[in-house]
Amino acid sequence: MISIGITGGVGTGKSEALAYLKDKYGAVILLADEAARMLEEKGRPCYNNLVKVFGVDILDEAGEINKKKFADIIFSDSENVKKVNGIIHPAVKEYILNRMALEEKDGCRIFILEAALLIENGYGEILDELWYIHTFPEVRAKRLRESRGYSDEKIRDIMSHQLSEKEFIAGCDRVIENNGTTEKLHQNIDRCVAEVLKA
Repeated sequence: MISIGITGGVGTGKSEALAYLKDKYGAVILLADEAARMLEEKGRPCYNNLVKVFGVDILDEAGEINKKKFADIIFSDSENVKKVNGIIHPAVKEYILNRMALEEKDGCRIFILEAALLIENGYGEILDELWYIHTFPEVRAKRLRESRGYSDEKIRDIMSHQLSEKEFIAGCDRVIENNGTTEKLHQNIDRCVAEVLKA
């Protein structure tokens, strides 16, 4: 089994790349954000630790973590971000490793992990390769305005909080260009998959 991490800034076309890998190659896709949200649910590994650190104020009437309250608390203080990351990231990594082992046992050929913080959270240590979907900032901005209705100010703000193109490229094994048509993106993915499976 080949394990690949896919990352890229907002508007680069990661969703399209993932859908194509799943449809054409039968790749198993795991989204790190979804895994993290699941692990925060009541009865899951991170829930008790988060409540212990941040108190019952982060819960809703049903005893689940209230996403808005929790986000407000986390981002009000950089120390809180560190505390949350210290609880969530090791649990997510453990979940990913367990899931990879299960998928390999089931005969999976290509396992894909999508994560915005793929490089920052050290996923290169547990995956065979990291791929970066590269799209020029002006192309990304155009897509975000058209598909999500984002303002230029919001786009600039989001992009300023993500790694630069240089950092993404330096941290990944392959760069998949997505500045043209969907067909061109698919061709670029096909080339990379062929190289990886041949290796």
